[in-house]
Amino acid sequence: MFHRQAGRYVATFAVDEARVLRKVASEVVGLLTDGFDHTDPVVGRLFPAVYPEDAAGSAEFRRYTEGDLKTSKIDQAGAILAALPDEAGGEVRLDAEAAEAWLRALNDARLAMGVRLEIKDGTDLGEELDDAVAEDPASSRVFQLSVYAYLGYLQESLLNALID
Repeated sequence: MFHRQAGRYVATFAVDEARVLRKVASEVVGLLTDGFDHTDPVVGRLFPAVYPEDAAGSAEFRRYTEGDLKTSKIDQAGAILAALPDEAGGEVRLDAEAAEAWLRALNDARLAMGVRLEIKDGTDLGEELDDAVAEDPASSRVFQLSVYAYLGYLQESLLNALID
């Protein structure tokens, strides 16, 4: 999908792909703004305690760093929104800085979805998807697992383009 071309990282997105990415990035922004709740496991995954054995130390660290980290995560999701073609599909051309922001935003989106979908380190995504399809091919879980897999594909494609 992504490839390097004249110092840029380029990919072409179909209409549905752009819509899905726009929705995912918008949901991350919403989670970090209106829906920001420290009791939400997704927020806990995106902002883990730096001192798991020291709640007071973690709270103190969070007090000094959370605002900047949250702003950074919102800006990274915004980089996806800014680069995507409007309502039609089309080409995305990223410079190195935007490509790195996309990588971080895709990672945040996958972490958030992974928590919601209860994906663990040892989860076989193909098996999860097969089981979900067997249970109900039209379920929201099938769609969500497919989006999760797609985000992983995009992340890997962009990372490979950056490395090449």
